[in-house]
Amino acid sequence: MTEPPAPKTYRIEDLAHHTHTTVRTIRAYQDKGLLPRPERQGRANLYSDAHLTRLHQITHLLARGYTLASIRELLDAWDTGRGLGGVLGLVTEVEGPWTDEEPTRITRTELNARFGGTPDEDAVTEAVELGVLEPLADDPDTFLVPSPQELSVAAELHAAGVPLSAISGHLRELRGQMEHIAARFLEFTTEYVFARYLDDPTHRTDAHAAEAASLVRRLRPLAQQTVDAELARAMRAFAVQHLRTRLGAEDSPEPPARTRSVDLPAETINAVERLVGRAHTSTFIALAAEREVRARTLDDLASRTRSPSEVGEST
Repeated sequence: MTEPPAPKTYRIEDLAHHTHTTVRTIRAYQDKGLLPRPERQGRANLYSDAHLTRLHQITHLLARGYTLASIRELLDAWDTGRGLGGVLGLVTEVEGPWTDEEPTRITRTELNARFGGTPDEDAVTEAVELGVLEPLADDPDTFLVPSPQELSVAAELHAAGVPLSAISGHLRELRGQMEHIAARFLEFTTEYVFARYLDDPTHRTDAHAAEAASLVRRLRPLAQQTVDAELARAMRAFAVQHLRTRLGAEDSPEPPARTRSVDLPAETINAVERLVGRAHTSTFIALAAEREVRARTLDDLASRTRSPSEVGEST
């Protein structure tokens, strides 16, 4: 009768080699409780395939952005039978792509041709800062385009006469508003859908994690569908109003207030952003200015309507 093979063992140097880590890191993981202590045989410390698997799990979670403290909690859940696979499946679902767009590449020559044929390094720098373009380390004359649709919109606006600096400024403002919408949607769905999975320890099992991952797949398109529908409604309403105003139709509503850019100190802008958030900064400043103008108008009106005797008494 053939005896089963003996379990494979590793010395700490071999374990470090197989997991592409260091002896010092392995010992640090042991001290933090992330890695079980090795088995002592004579004067040697021997590690098993379980240690090898655990080190691969730690590396995988670190690459996903988890802290060592959160990794320990996940691994403790795994050790107590609450399941790590389901949690990782949920993480994979959340971290997956939230769009059907496929990134493309574009060369500097192609980029210049799409935007009028004249190189504009300032515009390229701005696009890189915004993440519209991503430089490739192995090819400085080629960029990765995460959203081809976004780049196409910019090209169409530029061809219609919109300056690139104005397009960048508009995108920054729009991005702040979209981030606010995304945050609110996540708060909404967490409160009414996912709170039971996140807050209730009895729901932290493989089965419940798989159920939550399925919900993420179902709810993922809802945010975009809602934004698309509401944007279409608002564009129709405002476009009709704008057109009537421009054409001077008799039944047009009151024309919207004229807007004009005003330079403000950077410290003022930063203070307002910290107070109300970037998405609401322009509205806050406009309302504050309007309130001040109204207060001064009321003061002026009151001083004009007071009688001479009242003015004398007040002085």
